[in-house]
Amino acid sequence: MRRLNSIIFVCLLLVACGPSDEQKAQKFLEAAKLSYQEGNYTRAKTELDSIKIKYPKAFYTRKAGIRFMLEVEQAEQERGLKYLDSLEIAKQEEFQTLQKDYLLEKNKEYQEIGYYIIPQQKLEQNLNRSYLRFQVNEKGIMSVTATYAGKKGINLQTVKIAAPDGSFVETPISDNNFVSQNLGIVSEKSDFKRGKDGDLIPFILMHHDKDLKVSYLGDWTYQFKLSAVEKKAAIEIDKLAKVLYTLTEIQKAKEEALLKLSFIASRKQKNDSIDHPEQNN
Repeated sequence: MRRLNSIIFVCLLLVACGPSDEQKAQKFLEAAKLSYQEGNYTRAKTELDSIKIKYPKAFYTRKAGIRFMLEVEQAEQERGLKYLDSLEIAKQEEFQTLQKDYLLEKNKEYQEIGYYIIPQQKLEQNLNRSYLRFQVNEKGIMSVTATYAGKKGINLQTVKIAAPDGSFVETPISDNNFVSQNLGIVSEKSDFKRGKDGDLIPFILMHHDKDLKVSYLGDWTYQFKLSAVEKKAAIEIDKLAKVLYTLTEIQKAKEEALLKLSFIASRKQKNDSIDHPEQNN
């Protein structure tokens, strides 16, 4: 009996002397710090999350983990900003190279955002013509303007483009229309932004090497063949749009990263004020 009691006592002693939750949680904290030093921020955050999940009662280590999580998140955002800066420089250089081949139409008195076009589609060179005009704004949003000119208006509603194989696309009705009349010529214009154009722009880009028939549909139908200049405009504007859109998205991502860094800084300051209340006096 004495021997049994001794065995039980030793077992209880071993259990009592085993590592505490704080000690176990500390291993995850150390692993997180190692991952941080290696630049693996995702793994570091996973290790820190494990502390909260596995050892919720390890108060001091959890508190240290929360503080260190802010360090990890800050380093992550700073590394992201550095990458975005380098990407922005590369895209700006690409834009500067392309820019010389386009014209920027912008009236600074009433336009906050201008539009790039190719020189062959200047308004002055296309007066009283029915054609498709392609442009991209400074934020990278591409659009196409269906322009009709004739002695009789057609009440332009939608635009249809058909390829020789019978495939076609048709736009929805535009919510941006303009009608004018000058010297007996009726001019109608309908704008369609990419993504809201019934895939008109992607269809032209995909079939630019084929004869494409354009149909303006309204009270009656007006048809014409898409010219080589119009095809070129679609291709060239699409190329510039990709660069401008990427630059816009980079800027948005940088602004978001800066906001996160500001939030992290305020959280770190709050934690410091809790740990050192005398700083508030």
